[in-house]
Amino acid sequence: MTSTAQPVVVLVHGAFAESASWNRVIQRLHDHRFTAVAVANPLRGVEGDAAYVRDVIAGLGRPVVLVGHSYGGMVISQAAAGDPAVRALVYVGAFVPEPGENALLLAAKFEGSTLGGALTAYPVSSGGNEFRIDEAKFHHQFCADVDPGEAALMAATQRPVTERALTDVLTVSEPAWRTTPSWFVHGERDLNIPAAALRFMAERAGSRGTREIAGASHAVAVSQPDAVTAAILDAAVHAQG
Repeated sequence: MTSTAQPVVVLVHGAFAESASWNRVIQRLHDHRFTAVAVANPLRGVEGDAAYVRDVIAGLGRPVVLVGHSYGGMVISQAAAGDPAVRALVYVGAFVPEPGENALLLAAKFEGSTLGGALTAYPVSSGGNEFRIDEAKFHHQFCADVDPGEAALMAATQRPVTERALTDVLTVSEPAWRTTPSWFVHGERDLNIPAAALRFMAERAGSRGTREIAGASHAVAVSQPDAVTAAILDAAVHAQG
């Protein structure tokens, strides 16, 4: 594996989304002649989800730019730890945890998240609860800058997340962002993870470049694919260097 090989962009969605949430970003990456793979994140627990992402990366046999949205930031922080194939990280409105931190803790670190009031919970046979966003509240909560028809489709195809996943901490001793260069892009009107929290995490991680998109929601890859693609291309240029 040479440092000049073109990286594959591996995209990891977060809670209440699914692989197709990356479609517009993938189209733009293809326009720039980059290969992209959108992983179906299980959303069951950080360690297991990260192990699956590592399997996908290993199967590619190429350098990777690893991209995570929302809870996907937890997953990529674990999955890329110690993996030389991952040359750069991109956090898209995503959690960037230190050891001992989980998604719920980070979302509540600053005021502004209204996610708790939009969730419905029900028990799952594997134990504990699973969460989804109430379909009547999904548009406002998750993707206020997307048209109502598309928001309704996103609500219907959302992937629920377990309570365990949102309360899991990393099991690696050092998160990947400490040793792998990272780039950041997020919406200024994110109602799931407050912009103040996203700014804090980007600064703490030593961001190589941060884009905050005025008026953009949590679903920034859907509503602002150009900005998200630009952040990924910045990372890809570094990965090829």
